[in-house]
Amino acid sequence: MSCLGWFKRRRSRSGGIVVVVGEARGAGAGVGVGPRDHDDDDHHTTASAVSTSRSDDSGAVRPVSKSAGSAGSSQLSQRSISSLYEERGHGQLRVFDYEELQGATAEFSRAQKLGEGGFGSVYKGFIRAADGKGDRVPVAVKKLNQRGMQGHKQWLAEVQFLGVLEHPNLVKLLGYCAVDSERGAQRLLVYEFMPNKSLEDHLFRRANPPLSWNRRLQVILGAAEGLAYLHEGVEVQVIYRDFKTSNILLDKDFRAKLSDFGLAREGPTGANTHVSTAVVGTQGYAAPEYIDSGHLTAKSDVWSFGVVLYEILTGRRSLDRNKPAAEQKLLEWVVQFPPDSRNFRVIMDPRLRGEYSVKAAREIAKLADSCLLKNAKERPTMSEVVEVLRRAVQAHAEPDNRTPGGPGAKGKKADAAAPSRR
Repeated sequence: MSCLGWFKRRRSRSGGIVVVVGEARGAGAGVGVGPRDHDDDDHHTTASAVSTSRSDDSGAVRPVSKSAGSAGSSQLSQRSISSLYEERGHGQLRVFDYEELQGATAEFSRAQKLGEGGFGSVYKGFIRAADGKGDRVPVAVKKLNQRGMQGHKQWLAEVQFLGVLEHPNLVKLLGYCAVDSERGAQRLLVYEFMPNKSLEDHLFRRANPPLSWNRRLQVILGAAEGLAYLHEGVEVQVIYRDFKTSNILLDKDFRAKLSDFGLAREGPTGANTHVSTAVVGTQGYAAPEYIDSGHLTAKSDVWSFGVVLYEILTGRRSLDRNKPAAEQKLLEWVVQFPPDSRNFRVIMDPRLRGEYSVKAAREIAKLADSCLLKNAKERPTMSEVVEVLRRAVQAHAEPDNRTPGGPGAKGKKADAAAPSRR
């Protein structure tokens, strides 16, 4: 199936599935969230159009649009991810046969399984180039569960978003497979293979070696650059909506790459300040205003980023029922140890073995606090977050807490504010 558009599936009189290609109207899809002719999207508008600015190889985000509601916003063209996909992303993805992916993954064998989630399983596979030449290369194949339209919506959202988005800190989608038959629908996605798994694996699973301080800084900086690109570096603002450690994958060089765009949404446009949508995501990462009202903005992603910053520092999950009651909720625990307090080091991950820059850790905690402000408007933008992290990396990459005046002692202090905690 080479044309995606906005698929609408219905059963024929014979019981088979007919795929109807309709007008592309928007790519956002997630749990309980569908195209605009579904309930929660009644208030959704297409994202604001901004100057085209695909990132360069460094991952830097070029400045883009004025914020929604600014002067002249009513003159912005009404672009959407799906329309951009039809314009330029459509021919860039390879269309795989189901049999080819079945063979590439050894019949989707358990031995090839890399992981699974609520919407399907991921397998390691090996494929050749489209012309059949050269050696087979490793890929990750996501096979979505056959659970009606919802899995299809997530699959379609990933195809359209990753068919348009391009950045060094986003996982690369190589192609897809869509098969409808009397036996049911098959929806698969083929990605570049990430040999070093996810940030979650290295922070929380003891079977994997812990990440060093320097590597943690580089990983979180890369993730921030990817998120900033989504918010400010695309013609259509993209709200990721599922920023968490398990969605930050690591390539062979431990470069961070954001994955899983099934819950991504287009941002607000014109005078609209938010997108109204059903509340989805992962417990412990969703912003409070989004949980309370269903109002989604780019600042909702910034909150999630603040949570992950504390996970990077502490080596603890945002929610861990195995901890003592007073320590199960990470944000409630770290509030007892402010960045400038004498006891701040209590929160630091013991797996770092004291080998980290205390000054940089304090600055990053202050940055996390600014991302976690209750008032979403007061949170920094992701481009501002990137600048703070870059300065922290440049000034304090090496450990300085064991020797006074060590690396980072003379570095330029990042200007992240230290707002009062939540």
